[in-house]
Amino acid sequence: MKNPFGFLIIDKPAGVTSHDCVNIIRKVYKTKRVGHGGTLDPAVTGVLPIAIGNATRLFQYLPSTKTYNAIIQLGKQTSTDDIHGEIISEKEWPILEEISINNFLNQFRGPIEQEPPIISSIHFQGERAYKRARKGESFKLPSRKVTIYDLEFCNWNQDTGRLKLKIDCSSGTYIRALARDLGQVLNCGGCLLELRRIQSQGFKENQAISLPYAKDDDKKIPKLLNPLEALEHMSQVKIMTEKDLDRWRRGQQLNIDNDLSYQKNQSNDISNQYLVVIDNKNVIAGIGEKSIPNKIKPKIVFNAY
Repeated sequence: MKNPFGFLIIDKPAGVTSHDCVNIIRKVYKTKRVGHGGTLDPAVTGVLPIAIGNATRLFQYLPSTKTYNAIIQLGKQTSTDDIHGEIISEKEWPILEEISINNFLNQFRGPIEQEPPIISSIHFQGERAYKRARKGESFKLPSRKVTIYDLEFCNWNQDTGRLKLKIDCSSGTYIRALARDLGQVLNCGGCLLELRRIQSQGFKENQAISLPYAKDDDKKIPKLLNPLEALEHMSQVKIMTEKDLDRWRRGQQLNIDNDLSYQKNQSNDISNQYLVVIDNKNVIAGIGEKSIPNKIKPKIVFNAY
C-alpha cells in the first residue's frame, strides 16, 4: 500500500501491549509512521485507535473522552492496583446495596484529584514510574486533575465482592486508581479485576476489528478509516478552486467568505478555533486555524493522496 493514510480501530486482545499492536501494524502496512491513541495495559482489552501515515498528526483534534466497562474486586489491595499485582492486604468487604454504593461513587463523579498508580508509564524524576517501582523504589506520584463524566452502577455481587461499573472519563484517568481509591473509601481495599475499553476518542466498540498480521495476504489487509470520518465532530471549510488550494498548500491564509464554503457542526466539542479543510473533491487538505475574523491559516497541510 503506497502512502497509507487513515485510522484503524483495533479490538486489542489481552496479553499484548499497545506498542506490540503498533509494531504489528507497521509490518502489515509497511510503514514506520504508526501511532496509537492511548495506552491500554496488557491485560486490558478493547478499543485501541491506530493512526497510520500522516493521520498521526490528527490525534490532538479527536475527542479526548474514553469509556470503560470495569469490574472492581473489593477486599484486596495490591501493589499494582489490579488483580495481577502482589497482594498487600485482604479484608472483608462491607454489606452493600445499590443506593449505598451510589452514595460512595458520588465522591468520584465529576472533576477529581487522582493519584496515578506507581506501575504506570508516567515520567517521574527522569524515568518511567514503572521502572522505578520495579527496582523496589518507594515513591508517590503527584495527583492530577481528571474528570469522570459518568460513573454508572451496573451490578454488585455481595458474595464475591465484585462491582461492575461503566465509566466515561477524561484522558489520563486511571481506572486502577479508581478501584484502589474506592476500596480505601470503603475501608476494605480494592483492585481492578477486569477492564474493557468500549469507546476511545470518538471511536466505538462496533468499529473495532481483530488485530491483522503481516502474514495475511494483501486482500485481507483492512481498509483504513477515512480521516474525515474521524473528524465529523468538527466544522468544515471547503476550498472551491485549484488556485486557492495551491495557496493553501503554500501556507497562505484564505478568506472564509470568499475562498471557502463553510459548514458548521453544531455538536462541535472542540474549539471552533480549528476547522477541517477539504478540497473540491471532498478529500482532506488539512486543519485550519481561525486567525483574524473571516480568515483561516494553515495549521496542518496535507498534499494530495
